[in-house]
Amino acid sequence: MKKLINRQPGILGRCLLGLLPFVLILLVYQSASSARLAENPDDRLLPAFSTMAETVERLAFEPNRRTGEYVLWADTLASLKRLALGVGIAALAGLVFGIATGAIPYVRAGLSPVITGISLVPPMALLPILFIVFGLDELSKVMLIIIGITPFIIRDLQGRALEIPEEQLIKLQTLGANTWQIVLRLVLPQIMPRLINAVRLSLGSAWLFLIAAEAIAATEGLGYRIFLVRRYLSMDVILPYVVWITLLAFLIDFALRRYSQWRYPWFHASQR
Repeated sequence: MKKLINRQPGILGRCLLGLLPFVLILLVYQSASSARLAENPDDRLLPAFSTMAETVERLAFEPNRRTGEYVLWADTLASLKRLALGVGIAALAGLVFGIATGAIPYVRAGLSPVITGISLVPPMALLPILFIVFGLDELSKVMLIIIGITPFIIRDLQGRALEIPEEQLIKLQTLGANTWQIVLRLVLPQIMPRLINAVRLSLGSAWLFLIAAEAIAATEGLGYRIFLVRRYLSMDVILPYVVWITLLAFLIDFALRRYSQWRYPWFHASQR
């Protein structure tokens, strides 16, 4: 009989085990909500699932009387635009500077100290400065995401570039490759799947910075809506929005993982 540490669950087993914690959370919430509502039918802290479903239906499928927009989708589109722009620029900057500092010693000597220093500055502490410098429009929100995650991506990719076996570098140089050819033909292909991993790992922080910026200065967005209704204790709005943000983050992460597995199967085979 195999020891427990050596036993692997099948596909069905993994699905059931993965769903189990969510089912338990829903059961605990349902029990707590029912108990509070039984004592006080007007309780707003733990609304019933039916109440939240009605709120989601109103926000997603009924146009706002003042603007004519479907609030949930308008907020989602605004937040995803900011997230995509911020993460996209951060990924591009991380790729360029990560490869440069990892592959070229002179660049590493010149930029690594300042990148390390920037990475140690709490991004949220810079938010007031960003609002002063860039104003309260979209740029300050995007810049917070960029400043928040770019140093992490750079440092991660720099480390990955430094891990490339030296014999591979020597072979290419023996064949007459110059620095640019080494970067394009050796370093870049090996760094790309690691860039996707770094972006996946930074998504949680990117969402945090986005929600924080929207909560302080925005007129639409998922974070804006959550902090707008908090003063009314509208948990029937806040909880569905939190779940929706979590679902969006999961779907983005899943899409990046599947793309990486399809585009770079050799990398994932080596990780097993």
